[in-house]
Amino acid sequence: MSESKLTSNLVTRTEGRNLIIERVFDAPRDLVFKAFSQKEHLENWWGPKGWNTTVHQFEFKPGGVWHYCMRCVDKNQGDFYGMESWGLSEYKEIVESEKIIYTDAFSDAEGNKADGMPETLITMTFLDNDGKTKVISNSEFATEEALKQVKDMGVVEGFTSQYERFDEYLQQLQ
Repeated sequence: MSESKLTSNLVTRTEGRNLIIERVFDAPRDLVFKAFSQKEHLENWWGPKGWNTTVHQFEFKPGGVWHYCMRCVDKNQGDFYGMESWGLSEYKEIVESEKIIYTDAFSDAEGNKADGMPETLITMTFLDNDGKTKVISNSEFATEEALKQVKDMGVVEGFTSQYERFDEYLQQLQ
């Protein structure tokens, strides 16, 4: 089964236990890749609007770990205000300006993976697109049920908001 949806320049589709998200950014590929691969950039745009991200560990290399916390700072987000969401990623493969493969999991502040929460294998591909950059995120879940769990939590809406922030950040850098 495959479904496809276009939201705010974001194209999403599911293929079995994979969630594929694509978006074109009006910035050169090297800059887009750099914004995904450097701590100081990630802290400026990672996470949905109204959330700030603090990176606690960052080793951008195969086998390296990225441990971060997203914290809701927007009082208008009601019950989410003040909430923290910790993440733990491990980089598997990096091809400069072309591809990043990593696992992503929910964690606690100490970096322990959260029980009962899905872990994802993510392949990020960066493609030249007439002076712009097409980013394709392919998130592979262990099961279709795990994918459904994350979709029900609002992953597509989160990506939409995050990529809007990313777009704004890229404009500031150029």
